[in-house]
Amino acid sequence: MSKEAIIVRGARQHNLKNIDVVIPRDKLVVITGVSGSGKTSLALDTIYAEGQRRYVESLSAYARQFLGQMDKPDVDYIEGLSPAICIDQRAGGRNPRSTVATVTEIYDYMRLLWARVGLPHCPRCGRPITQQTIEQMVDRVMTLPQGTRILVLAPLVRGRKGEHQKVFEDIRKAGYVRARVDGEVMGLDDPIELDKYRRHTIEAVVDRFTVRPGAEVRLADSLETAVEFSGGLAVVAPVEGGAPRASVAGEDGEARDRAGDRAGGPHGTAQDGGGRGARSPLDEILFSQNYACPECGVSLEELQPRMFSFNSPFGACLACDGLGVKMEFDPDLIIPDRRRSIDDGAVVPWAPRGSGSTYYAQKLQALADHFGFSTSVPIGELDPRFIDMILYGAGDEKILFRYENPFGRVRVYETRFEGVIPNLERRYRETTSDTARAEMEEFMSTSPCPACRGARLRPESLAVTVGGKSIAEVAAMSVKEALAFFRNLRLPVKEAMISRQVLKEISSRLGFLVDVGLDYLTLDRQAGTLSGGEAQRIRLATQIGSGLVGVLYILDEPSVGLHQRDNHRLLETLKNLRDLGNTLILVEHDEEAMWAADHIIDI
Repeated sequence: MSKEAIIVRGARQHNLKNIDVVIPRDKLVVITGVSGSGKTSLALDTIYAEGQRRYVESLSAYARQFLGQMDKPDVDYIEGLSPAICIDQRAGGRNPRSTVATVTEIYDYMRLLWARVGLPHCPRCGRPITQQTIEQMVDRVMTLPQGTRILVLAPLVRGRKGEHQKVFEDIRKAGYVRARVDGEVMGLDDPIELDKYRRHTIEAVVDRFTVRPGAEVRLADSLETAVEFSGGLAVVAPVEGGAPRASVAGEDGEARDRAGDRAGGPHGTAQDGGGRGARSPLDEILFSQNYACPECGVSLEELQPRMFSFNSPFGACLACDGLGVKMEFDPDLIIPDRRRSIDDGAVVPWAPRGSGSTYYAQKLQALADHFGFSTSVPIGELDPRFIDMILYGAGDEKILFRYENPFGRVRVYETRFEGVIPNLERRYRETTSDTARAEMEEFMSTSPCPACRGARLRPESLAVTVGGKSIAEVAAMSVKEALAFFRNLRLPVKEAMISRQVLKEISSRLGFLVDVGLDYLTLDRQAGTLSGGEAQRIRLATQIGSGLVGVLYILDEPSVGLHQRDNHRLLETLKNLRDLGNTLILVEHDEEAMWAADHIIDI
């Protein structure tokens, strides 16, 4: 019998009167009754408590020390219990890092998706950044019209001031005889003088030849040499001109640009690229073997899921530490009532309290005496310049302070006036007292982080896109909008194969949230701002997504706060959870839920 049902004998927890009950397994069971009849006492405080207690007792003593253990309920015995999970209407936690996406594990799959198929961009100029193999570079160059004359260049300096004599020396030591400096190809036999106060671009000339069939092997060799010499970058620059004038020729008859290898003469003509020459109407091609912007030089590490986590130092915004907001001292909280005077406590953090110290009040009086304004008039009537001094300080100007302590001892000294806000910021940083911090936080307000604008992530992470959107832009969508985005996402064949399973998991979890009536929530909504009913349905959607079988789920009034339209979808979701092979016990008053139940217990 116990294999087919959960048997409870002699339940006396709270106001239960020694009741016996048999609950069928793998069914949707509703416990109903008048208020105070003991519905919650039976479902949560007896059945769930005993199931949780037995599970914890099955663990090792080491593991049990990290888990809270529930007291044994007042019951004779319970047979047929499965591992129990309670989904109640407890509000979401107050952790500011928890969001709808993280609680439902959707964000974990999103991080994986952006790390595997995301397209990086330069956070400065927005240029797409891709890793390119030598073979891909060769294929791209060979798409140029046949007969196109090109230079293969190794970029060493891009837009940096200086004379760069060591760079030229390194090029010579590597065996190259020419370099392109600010767009002009120059020989390296004679010293090159550069203006140290101007920005310069220096590229070693690795090779020059004409695009033609059969040149792939040589081109691959040249590009590999260029990226090795430059640290991962190569430039292919088409130039106009006729047949090359080779001072040193290779076996294939092409001019070479390295001493003893691919070296053209140091004094070439405009046609062969030896001088400034006429530029080809074709654009130069910039290649990168690394995740690095060839224009700005910004380097990115290889994309990994941790780059997109605002809980990781590798992804979190440095300014707000991944919170998306910054707490700052608010002038309107420091001076909340501008009709009051300084003497009347208008500057609240520095106002004397009872018999407390008047140190800061005397500082304000000294400031007023020095600059000649009154502390007895409403502070709102003062010149804004003086209010600014009170809040942010008087700069480097020395002010004479006279301080008298409660014992009558007087100290006179000159110093700068720090300002209320800088003073509070310093004390907030330096204090180790939680009480002092809490007192100062009364004068702080939160605002979106100016660095990440509330997105929580570093610029490098925000510059990676999937479907043209960053991970923060998708997280800012509602559940309904995000589901449409992922379902309509079109990726290249290779990326589609990589992301297929991840997209399936994301879409299914978003679908579960829609099914429980939460399609209006945004994925970046903080968990602590959710109502009890919303938090309960999110936990329910998470459990459905986990796909567990043989579990006893206990839900406390899941239909509370739901629109009638969403109530039907919730019940269908619960039936799906039951059909997986789980037992569901609902504490409910809703008539529709009772009609949907397989078994009803009326207390």
